[in-house]
Amino acid sequence: MFNGSIVALVTPFKGDRVDEAVFKKMIDWQIQEGTRGIVPCGTTGEAPTLSEREQEDVIGLCVQTVAKRIPVIAGTGSNSTLEAVHMTKHAARVGADAVLVVTPYYNRPTNKGIYLHYKAVSESAQIPIILYNIAGRTGRNIEPDLMARLASDFKNIVGVKEASGSLDQMLRIKELCPKDFFITSGDDALTLPILAIGGVGVVSVAANIAPRDVALLISAFNQGDIKKAQEINLKLLPLVRALFIETNPIPVKKACEMMGLCNGVLRLPMCDMEEANLAKLREALRNYGLIKG
Repeated sequence: MFNGSIVALVTPFKGDRVDEAVFKKMIDWQIQEGTRGIVPCGTTGEAPTLSEREQEDVIGLCVQTVAKRIPVIAGTGSNSTLEAVHMTKHAARVGADAVLVVTPYYNRPTNKGIYLHYKAVSESAQIPIILYNIAGRTGRNIEPDLMARLASDFKNIVGVKEASGSLDQMLRIKELCPKDFFITSGDDALTLPILAIGGVGVVSVAANIAPRDVALLISAFNQGDIKKAQEINLKLLPLVRALFIETNPIPVKKACEMMGLCNGVLRLPMCDMEEANLAKLREALRNYGLIKG
């Protein structure tokens, strides 16, 4: 159910509020372009700067707009276990298909603390939970043996969005975790290698602006057309590099603005791109054929 190209969707703003009309249009476009799942309120969706009420509303609006056409995987993670539990309960209540729960950040919990955090979230609601492992953001890695313990002890912990950058770690996860526990890429640049070791897809930033190609890469691989998958991957790589030339979601939000998808407004501490980097992003979009001029 949770495979293929899953977009980590940006949150469009209008002044100091979420632009709900544009958000709904973006969701519809993603589905039309072949996206297989939507993640509202992830890092790319600027969840850390959304109020609790805004996060609840965005998740509810996403569920309502998608209307069961594809899965909604709500971002409900927090460095506060109480907040993660609250938001996970809310996501389950409004009809999300799963939740994406990032490792507690800043606090730097021990392995025992990470285990107890996910235990509390797992026991709070009967909804599939996808771990989000990104030590570069959180300061803590979910090690493969701990991940295997979580997956074995809590049956609604069903998979992981892996952004460790280590294929060796992902192979250990495949080795140690239950056979039905899945890995999805948390890094657009590693989608193809992760598919090759048994991953099921990607939670993608690039899919915000090139959803059809990200979806086609995965479908080509799954159909055994490795050459086509490689060609799409090589085409995407310069675009992916440009999308991470500054901290995500700054470049992808600006790219959405240049393509006319939304106005590109960011919330502090996210801020406008440096001019030199903006020029590189514009060139990448132009070379890809996403903008003219």
